[in-house]
Amino acid sequence: MYYKRHADEAIHKLSTMFGAVLVTGARQVGKTTLLKDVAGHAGYVTLDDKIQLVSAVEQSGTFFKDNPPPVFVDEVQHAPNLFPQIKIILDREKKKGQFFLSGSQQFKMMKNVSESLAGRLGIISLPGISLREMYSVSFNEPFLPTDEYFKNRENNKTDVSYSDIWNIIHMGSFPELCANPDFDWRMFFAAYVAAYIERDVRDLAQVGDEIKFTQFMTVAASCTGQLLNLASLARDVGISQPTAERWLSILVASNLVYLLRPYHNNITKRTVKTPKLYFLDTGLAAYLTRWNTPEVLRNGAMAGAFFETFVIGEIIKSYANKGILDLPIYFYRDRDGNEIDLLIADSGLLYPIEIKKHADPSKSDVMKFSILDKIPNVKRGQGGVVCLYDNLTTLHECDKAIPITYL
Repeated sequence: MYYKRHADEAIHKLSTMFGAVLVTGARQVGKTTLLKDVAGHAGYVTLDDKIQLVSAVEQSGTFFKDNPPPVFVDEVQHAPNLFPQIKIILDREKKKGQFFLSGSQQFKMMKNVSESLAGRLGIISLPGISLREMYSVSFNEPFLPTDEYFKNRENNKTDVSYSDIWNIIHMGSFPELCANPDFDWRMFFAAYVAAYIERDVRDLAQVGDEIKFTQFMTVAASCTGQLLNLASLARDVGISQPTAERWLSILVASNLVYLLRPYHNNITKRTVKTPKLYFLDTGLAAYLTRWNTPEVLRNGAMAGAFFETFVIGEIIKSYANKGILDLPIYFYRDRDGNEIDLLIADSGLLYPIEIKKHADPSKSDVMKFSILDKIPNVKRGQGGVVCLYDNLTTLHECDKAIPITYL
């Protein structure tokens, strides 16, 4: 089964604006399938092929004579020395849409990208399958809790039941697993973790103890939805704090972990400066933390954290699929313990969001939004609580109960 990906529109647009387009994302999120669909007119070469990799690394000057543009180069992070060659060709030919590139590392980690291709490269960070894509919903606007958004979304809601939500949270968002629900869930993720450590981790850094790195992934997954505490991560795994910081950067660079920034401005001196950690695939996090069925996950101690992680992930996908790299999302927490799960910044307004796994939202869920009204120079937009309630309903003034089907 092939899922129509919402990012294809952004890729098409970028290919008319830039000479090269780079699609990054975690291993197995569908980068190759998507680019083969979008760039079917281009030649194809994968650097997972050892012979092609040797050619790219050792003979970069002639590589594109053997593979002339337009061309799709898969897993390009293995040969960053190709980027200067791409620059030479683009500067000479001055054509758009000549190179389609994919890589399972964030572009900032790929050597020579920023130096060689500034102004010549359009970038998409491809997430896993979204709820919208899973249910063939064509609506493709970034989530924003406004009346206009809700009106447009009303006719394109995602028809998903309560039990299905927990099945999806447990399954995760890797396309192959979504398309083949009969696959053995544990075997899939066991193979995924092994391949990730074998291929991506070794590319990014020298990790001497792979067992400890797997333990580190597990401890990080158990902290999804929490404030980042590097000292605690290091202590729980038995590694130094600098090592924990380096290993966390690997998970971030591999697009497996997202660090949600705290909101602060020059006036909010009492807000925390520590980010919150979120695993970008709830299925992988559930596998690592041994929540082996949707039922035990739904009823377990981490149910709230997983639901919050899932909602944050869906909102991230709605922005990433539009080609937005610098996500306008934050959380709020001050030293008095006041917290708002998510703030979305748009057009000078802050839109507050709470995330609750219950199906009976109340006015009390949104009352904490008034904290924002006390911050000078901050204007608050509409807000709401994303939950498992069935209907879009006003809870207080302009703040609403937002069913997860509206994400």
